[in-house]
Amino acid sequence: MKENFADIVKANTAESELLDAIDPERVPAHVAIIMDGNGRWAKRQGKPRIYGHRAGSESVKAIIDTCARLEVKAVTLYAFSTENWKRPRSEVSGLMSMLKRVLRRELDQVHNNNIRFQTIGDIDGLSPDVQRELAAATEKTRNNNGLVMNVALNYGGRAEITRAAQLAMVQLLKEGREISSLTEADIDRHLFTNGLPEIDLLIRTSGEFRISNFLLWQIAYSEIYVTPVLFPDFRRPQIFEAIIDYQKRDRRFGGVK
Repeated sequence: MKENFADIVKANTAESELLDAIDPERVPAHVAIIMDGNGRWAKRQGKPRIYGHRAGSESVKAIIDTCARLEVKAVTLYAFSTENWKRPRSEVSGLMSMLKRVLRRELDQVHNNNIRFQTIGDIDGLSPDVQRELAAATEKTRNNNGLVMNVALNYGGRAEITRAAQLAMVQLLKEGREISSLTEADIDRHLFTNGLPEIDLLIRTSGEFRISNFLLWQIAYSEIYVTPVLFPDFRRPQIFEAIIDYQKRDRRFGGVK
């Protein structure tokens, strides 16, 4: 694993020491991140909130690059929730415009790095121009077999579970099964994350201790790591620290060791 970082950490003793502390055999397969603190970061700089979101996009690049080099299988990023529509119209518009720009600017690099881009959430609720950019990115990277970059947009955990349960019931009735035969596996097959590894590690930046309606079903046995670092300052060293902390955990999945 360390050879993946040879061009980066050899000149940075602190990062090299963090990397040495990571067991390459126990890297989480799937990391989910609640990207919080962009607005507060911008306020501290005396800048508008969109300035923080732009800085946060640089953190996304660092996270995806680092996780790909660590050979993490999937990263799910909470980019825009169903509740975020309540924010000022100017901020929402700025976020969507930034999303389109970043996709156009970074797509070739994402593709060249063998990363597969995909989205979860109610994408139909986004504007047609945003949908087109997302569809183009998904299609271009569809056959890549490296890290999966899974972006949650117009996403809500409760809505996802409701949708999955409804679809599972429709399938159950088509198969002529009794309602009482419905299983967790039936619902799991209809979640947006179906086909991805179980989420091993959930990270939340900015020090807030709440889940914010994110992946409520999928994080049942995830390890949760909360850092006071605001998202624009969350870069490669902070990912290393989160994974080191994760590897110190005794994961019991409800059992006893």
